[in-house]
Amino acid sequence: MRTIWFEAALLPGGWAKGVRLAIGEDGRIAALDHGVKPDTADQRGGIALPGLANVHSHAFQRGMAGLAEYRGSDSDDFWSWRALMYRFLDRLDPDDIEAIAALAYAEMLETGFTRVGEFHYLHHAPDGSGYADPAELAARIAAAAETTGIGLTLLPVFYRYAGFDRRPPEHGHIRFVTDPDGFARLFERSRAAIAGLPDASIGVAPHSLRAVDTGDLAQILALVPEGPIHIHAAEQTGEVEQCIAALGARPVQWLLDHADLDARWCLIHATHLDPDETARLAASGAVAGLCPITEANLGDGIFPAPAYLAAGGAFGIGTDSNIAIDPARELQTMEYAQRLVLRKRNLLASSEQSSTGARLFTGALAGGAQALGQSGGGLAVGAAADIVALDPDALALIGRGPEMALDSWIFAGGRDVVSDVWRRGKQVVAGGRHVARDAIAARYRRTMTKLLSD
Repeated sequence: MRTIWFEAALLPGGWAKGVRLAIGEDGRIAALDHGVKPDTADQRGGIALPGLANVHSHAFQRGMAGLAEYRGSDSDDFWSWRALMYRFLDRLDPDDIEAIAALAYAEMLETGFTRVGEFHYLHHAPDGSGYADPAELAARIAAAAETTGIGLTLLPVFYRYAGFDRRPPEHGHIRFVTDPDGFARLFERSRAAIAGLPDASIGVAPHSLRAVDTGDLAQILALVPEGPIHIHAAEQTGEVEQCIAALGARPVQWLLDHADLDARWCLIHATHLDPDETARLAASGAVAGLCPITEANLGDGIFPAPAYLAAGGAFGIGTDSNIAIDPARELQTMEYAQRLVLRKRNLLASSEQSSTGARLFTGALAGGAQALGQSGGGLAVGAAADIVALDPDALALIGRGPEMALDSWIFAGGRDVVSDVWRRGKQVVAGGRHVARDAIAARYRRTMTKLLSD
């Protein structure tokens, strides 16, 4: 049994100093003491936090980060960005997808995510034909998770139509689309693809109400009677308008009325809510999967976080398009967006939790674990030893006690604040770098040089 001693740690009951964690062979915390001095046998760490869950990732999009930052027309928006994304994925083969995903997952670990929910909709070859193994690309996602050590919740995506009017798929969709029977086969092969990964799990992801026949939902959801269910909802005002025209209700309203939303559900974005939807979604027990950096990058809009949190709503954070991978920046952007709109400060703190950073971190910790079907989400005996250590000597933390660490990391720090990360007790980040970064980065360079050489 190995032991790690930390100067301080955020435990379920709050901050504690002088914390020793004993890690069992199963990668779980076997014992925990606090108020103790380090022993010669202990590995030393700084300020320990539980690792966060990234509730929403499209790993392959890490490779196109920065390629859409030029103006194409007066109406440049999410939809024009999506057209570029379709052109990029036309070039990707299975090796490319694995190489890009490995870099994305290494960067997630380096910045404090220890588990990822991969919203995986890239299923077929560039011409739309199936691979010999329907889950070939899911297996590549699993391989990237194995290479990096990140925890994986795989969310195979069901995508059937090009719009609410059941339009047949356009060229950009041909790598995604399937019917319910084909998806069931894909799901079972995807389950097999992750079987060898420690504590990997699987859910389902009907892509969105515009891409799924609502009559197919029951058949798709039956594949995971207990697992997580993720869906894009109300990301764009155009989507809301189309949904009202087609289904007679706003997307989140329709889901609340017809889909029996509960704690298994995670509604990704849910940006455009009216006050009734905000209150009802909060009361449903479902998680709002917020991706503040991507939502800002795409010009989506701003989630009504103050009202939602005041109503007791659960939330998690995701990196979505992976334009920038950093949970501290996601949480900072979540708060700053509200400040810009409402022209006040510390809007997401509360009377019970006056530290904005602590409220954001603990909310994302609990909601993220729930959204990815994980219990706990904290440093406690029996929990997975998914630990993120902040460097107390990082410039952003100098002179601050642990009680100020979250505020300082999220609002004043950078990537250099995260020094070490353990996943199931195995150290995967040391000195701020993934232990396999050199090999992962070299493969990524070769891949991107090939993809962008034309």
